[in-house]
Amino acid sequence: MRPRWVSVTVLTVALITGCGSSSPAVPTSTGSPPALRLPPAAEPAPAPVPTAPPAGRTVPVGAAPEGVVVDPRTHIVAVGVRDALTLLDATTGAVLRTVPLPGGLRHLQLAAPGGPVLVPDEDSNQLLRVALPGGEITSRVVTGRAPHDATAAAGGTVFVADELGHSVVAVRGEEIVHTFTDVTQPAGLAAVGDLVGLVDVRENTLDVYDAQRMRRVAQLPAGAGPTHVVADKRGHLAVVDTRGGAVLLYALAPAIRQIGRVSLPGTPYGITYDPVRDRLWVTLTALNEVIGLNLGAREPVLATPLPTVRQPNTVAVDSATGRLFVTGTAEGVLEIIDGVT
Repeated sequence: MRPRWVSVTVLTVALITGCGSSSPAVPTSTGSPPALRLPPAAEPAPAPVPTAPPAGRTVPVGAAPEGVVVDPRTHIVAVGVRDALTLLDATTGAVLRTVPLPGGLRHLQLAAPGGPVLVPDEDSNQLLRVALPGGEITSRVVTGRAPHDATAAAGGTVFVADELGHSVVAVRGEEIVHTFTDVTQPAGLAAVGDLVGLVDVRENTLDVYDAQRMRRVAQLPAGAGPTHVVADKRGHLAVVDTRGGAVLLYALAPAIRQIGRVSLPGTPYGITYDPVRDRLWVTLTALNEVIGLNLGAREPVLATPLPTVRQPNTVAVDSATGRLFVTGTAEGVLEIIDGVT
């Protein structure tokens, strides 16, 4: 039997609403929250040697690739490799150029179609903006210790999760305009308009921030070990529960709440969303597979998972073509899967 979305009722949700509300406020801490009693952050499974050839063609991109994003306007794929960003043609897979970076990264997002690429450089503690198609580094902002992910809210405010700095910073232009310290180990980020969802990988929560009011407006349970989050075209957030083997779905309006869950055995980790096909793609690191979930269907999991390169920690999709790009962290390659409908 294929997994189905399971409707959920959230019993414990901390919310901040408008003035005069009787709902309790979420406290903002003045320092790093205690973490000794908390479980460790969930991690991808160490992938075994693949037992099937990858579904797509492979392109060497550099050492330990992790973090990938596709720009629909320039048709360029950006891949994080060791201390560099590799830019490829999304159609041919040809490597166009390599952009040296001061350190390493694990996640990439676009500030907007056409770029720039938001590069949270973990070793230099900086948010870098890399222009497309040329690959010039146009901005460097010191954000905090080990920036893990970055996402742009409506209006251009960029939220950066400083994973080892126990903070989230809001950046406008070259300036940090606000620092949130109400987190333990912030990781994945995704924006829906002015609302920004953040996965705290030690607290196992999804926190939601308002980029206009610069405050946290909700905190919800997010499974046994969440890692990453993406937004869909309905304004929902999909969270990968890596330790719990599931994808969790959250609505942000009219109330912020969890609305669904689907089990995904195989240590799910990387995630991307195709708005044209209304489909999530999730990597299964213990199986060297990637699998699609149709968000508009009662049975969201596609019939046949696709075999990938070894250690598929991150994935991106070109929504114009449906083409998938999967990083093979263990082998230094990018897998390009064509013909996905």
